[in-house]
Amino acid sequence: MLRRQWVSAGTSLALEKAPRRGFPRFPVKVPLDVIALCSGVPQNLPGRCTDVSEGGVGAMVAGELAAGQQVAVELRLPNVGLPLRARALVRYQDKVRCGFEFVGLAAEQREMIRYWSHRQTAEAAAAVLEGVKEESAPAPAEAPAPAPPKMRKIRIPRRALNLLIPALLVLAALGWWRWQWSWNELERGLEQQAAPLRVPPETMAARIVSKAEPVYPEEARRTGTQGLVVLDVLVGADGTVKHLQTASGNPMLAKSAMDAVQQWKFEPYRSSGRALEVETSIAVEFRLN
Repeated sequence: MLRRQWVSAGTSLALEKAPRRGFPRFPVKVPLDVIALCSGVPQNLPGRCTDVSEGGVGAMVAGELAAGQQVAVELRLPNVGLPLRARALVRYQDKVRCGFEFVGLAAEQREMIRYWSHRQTAEAAAAVLEGVKEESAPAPAEAPAPAPPKMRKIRIPRRALNLLIPALLVLAALGWWRWQWSWNELERGLEQQAAPLRVPPETMAARIVSKAEPVYPEEARRTGTQGLVVLDVLVGADGTVKHLQTASGNPMLAKSAMDAVQQWKFEPYRSSGRALEVETSIAVEFRLN
């Protein structure tokens, strides 16, 4: 008989006092997905992000979490092509409001957040400046205002102007090209180094095309050994099992479980019409009749 369950790292102890934040927070309203273990079963908790920084996120989550609990979070920042997926610790929860601290955030992911935050800051500053200009604009007077005094014109030699304009254009083009190249390199690096998407076991269970039942080891049968073997599995974009390893279980039973699951075939997991390589967990139970 087979059972599936999601395995994650154990939760750490709850902190009595939240640490001082080391990064500025920026408000943002985007959907947030939280995956947490509830009674040993993975559960997807929908939420909405309220702010984000390089250290973590604040959110409103429709579910109960505990301080110190380890979860997986996923969100997509506006105007950033790739989603941000990371492991995090629950730092606090007050009703539906939660605070999450990132754990092991990659350098490329930090650069993603910095790029987005710098862009947000620039847009906010531009909006404030525009508002100041509108407020400081004089109201139309009933009588025509006196003509301003004539200003002395400063003449720039045409030769200097002809040299200055191309130089400025070249510098602007080089700056834009450098920024575009850096960002393209960052996106390519994220695509190559980003961890495979973690898919809940029940989702992949619905995509099983064919599977082989494990053979009960004779030694385990003779000694009355039984129990649950949990495997971490990497499923390729073509639906075949590319890699698997034992997460927990009796070593006497693990080999038989791995030999069976290695032959399983899944329907490819797709996102936006593209087949993806995904991670999941499979639990194989050995029980003597």
